[in-house]
Amino acid sequence: MAFFNLGAHMSIAGGLYRACERGREAGCDTIQIFVKNQRQWRAGRLEPRDVADFRAARQTHGIRTAFAHDTYLINMASGDAAMWKKSVDAFVDELGRCEALGLASLVTHPGSPCEEPEAVGIRQMAKGLNAALRRTKGYATRILLETTAGQGACVGWRFEHMRAILDRVREPERIGYCLDTCHVFAAGYDIRTREGYAATMDAFDRELGLRKIEAFHVNDSRQGLGSRVDRHEHIGKGAIGLEAFRCLMRDSRFKDVPKVIETPKENDMDPVNLKILRDLAS
Repeated sequence: MAFFNLGAHMSIAGGLYRACERGREAGCDTIQIFVKNQRQWRAGRLEPRDVADFRAARQTHGIRTAFAHDTYLINMASGDAAMWKKSVDAFVDELGRCEALGLASLVTHPGSPCEEPEAVGIRQMAKGLNAALRRTKGYATRILLETTAGQGACVGWRFEHMRAILDRVREPERIGYCLDTCHVFAAGYDIRTREGYAATMDAFDRELGLRKIEAFHVNDSRQGLGSRVDRHEHIGKGAIGLEAFRCLMRDSRFKDVPKVIETPKENDMDPVNLKILRDLAS
């Protein structure tokens, strides 16, 4: 079975267009990027030249799918009014950048209510999504909620959390999901065997629907099952092992769904990890 939508998260250092160049060098069909500095609230204006250069580079280097991850500071699940508003404003800005660049989607973590109860985080996240959707009418860029590992007070580590958020969203047709293999494993879903993988996908399908998975983050885990610790590892080198990735890469239901690795960047390992996944697919 051939898979043509596999890639990695790529740096935008030196310009957004450089992510396309780096993606092709690593052997990517797909790339995920940040559309601004991921550790700062403020960002310079997205210039028309930036957009033109990125679109041209994507075509030149044959990047089939490009999508983005929002910045780590955004927390639309916050119960603090000022933080919630700042997060929504930043998220809307990033959606605008994605739309201008022609990106398929923007991935976001459901976030954390911090000291507030879990129910507050779910309610606030849905409220934030509704505000963002209202301010981006007509956008083609989709919003993808990413499954989380459950670190700290983060919501989204159970499929039921995602269902509860979606049930409160007024335009659910504009929302999809990004399933992160490391995160679901750390959250307690045992995907290490064929049976465990099938059971996890069945659980997701019952709660949310497999058709709503519009991207995968394909990462092994440095920590064990149910650890609720988000630490990525190279494919087959962590606690998940290879069988889960073999199952995913051979799952015809996800043949064309974009899959990106977010494995450690040391020692130019992206091509190695991508080759392992392609070998597992065959």
